[in-house]
Amino acid sequence: MLPGPFSQWLDAPRGRSLRQGEAALVSESLEDCFGWEMLQIGAWGAGRSLLTGARTRSQALIDTAPAPGVDVVSRLSALPIASDSIDCVLLPHTLEFEADPYGLLREVDRVLAGDGKLLVLGFAPWSPWGLRAAGSRAGFPPGLRRLISERRLRDWLRLLGYEVGETRRYLYELPWGDPPTAGCRMRRGFVYPWPAGAFLLRARKRLHALTPLRPRLRERRASVLGGIAKPSSVNRSEP
Repeated sequence: MLPGPFSQWLDAPRGRSLRQGEAALVSESLEDCFGWEMLQIGAWGAGRSLLTGARTRSQALIDTAPAPGVDVVSRLSALPIASDSIDCVLLPHTLEFEADPYGLLREVDRVLAGDGKLLVLGFAPWSPWGLRAAGSRAGFPPGLRRLISERRLRDWLRLLGYEVGETRRYLYELPWGDPPTAGCRMRRGFVYPWPAGAFLLRARKRLHALTPLRPRLRERRASVLGGIAKPSSVNRSEP
């Protein structure tokens, strides 16, 4: 993710409130995501708060720059990860900061194993948050390249052969004024009836019976770590 104004925004009260609410939402959505490896692509604030609810054997966070909690540093368009080796991928608003979001989805499809789960966080274009982003030269949050609607994201995933599941909509508040102190509002209410400012979309990569997508269980861990490097190290890919 981008440094400077973006990091400052995430550390400000509104950014912290948003990340707190999203951490709880992602934790709930990871309850049925099992396996060996989970990968978060793109840091969303310092630390690994979005991975605390993961139920896989190990987790890794990959980003374009070193930061607290980041395990691997690499270009997101060329992940240094073995194909068909990841059981669950989380994209926390990552597509909205990428120059080629569909290209990143294709790279996610390459590393995700058959029957693997994909979770995507995104801001809703037709909401107060989307309107503020569209009216800001710097983007909102700062550095945001574009907003991708839930409908377009579903179309992209279907083109890649995914089974698109439920969508959880949240962020029922205005992007102005003082944010709530106990995390962002996750459900609509009479006091704040405006459209949801963000969504979490879940999808599953379909299995193809004629193509062996996963290595055998006893071989899997060594194969994956050979492609991603151990989470305790920081690797830099060549530009």
